[in-house]
Amino acid sequence: MTTDALSGLPPAARRAMRARAFVATSLSGGRTVVSGLGSAPPLTFRQTGARTVHLVSTAAGPLGGDRLRLDLDVAPGTSLEVGSVASTLVLPGEGESHLLITARVGAGASLRFTPEPTVLAAGCSHRLTVRLALAADARVLWREEIMFGRYGERPGRCHARFDATSDGRPLLRQEHVVGDLALDTSPAIYATARCVGTTLVTPGPACREAVVGDGVAVLPLAGPGVLVSALAPDAVALRDRLEWGEALASAPSGAG
Repeated sequence: MTTDALSGLPPAARRAMRARAFVATSLSGGRTVVSGLGSAPPLTFRQTGARTVHLVSTAAGPLGGDRLRLDLDVAPGTSLEVGSVASTLVLPGEGESHLLITARVGAGASLRFTPEPTVLAAGCSHRLTVRLALAADARVLWREEIMFGRYGERPGRCHARFDATSDGRPLLRQEHVVGDLALDTSPAIYATARCVGTTLVTPGPACREAVVGDGVAVLPLAGPGVLVSALAPDAVALRDRLEWGEALASAPSGAG
């Protein structure tokens, strides 16, 4: 009998996962407290600091057919940092997998969201949706990195959608599609790049001029924020380029 190499079960025996994880903060004595923390495999949170949590993979996934949800609620006046201990490997399966991330960042609050990259394994079909709602004076650094397959393989397909609002007004609407051969190899899209990444920084410096470097662009938005976009041949170069742009986007007004 053939079995799934990841679960050890016959292919037909695996059921698509439905899982939700959440993090919520609150103020206690003027300090940030992680007051809510919920997990469900493969989305498992571990608190690693007073205001820091990390995602730990406790099951393979997402696989085709999985429906996963991650909710972040950063209360007014608090701060939260979210990371992950390893990259997320998206695997093929029956149908499309979907990860929905919602985040609410209250007045005077700050959120730093910097998970490790998402890797699109050959044959996968994945949808990533982010909905970010910011108060007018909220501070955010939100980084996303997508790798076009593992070493030496073509990527699976991914449709990534990012929607951010500030004080109820649209701040950023952005989509990426990976896994379409015509788009992946187009010199106007990805060309020879093997990964793509973006970082949203709010509120950003007062400087309203775009800055372009080697494989990276720093673009002030119409609202209170800056978008850093980068392409690179590998994950190390992508991270270097994004961090270069993030440093510019986070610099105080008039610096550098």
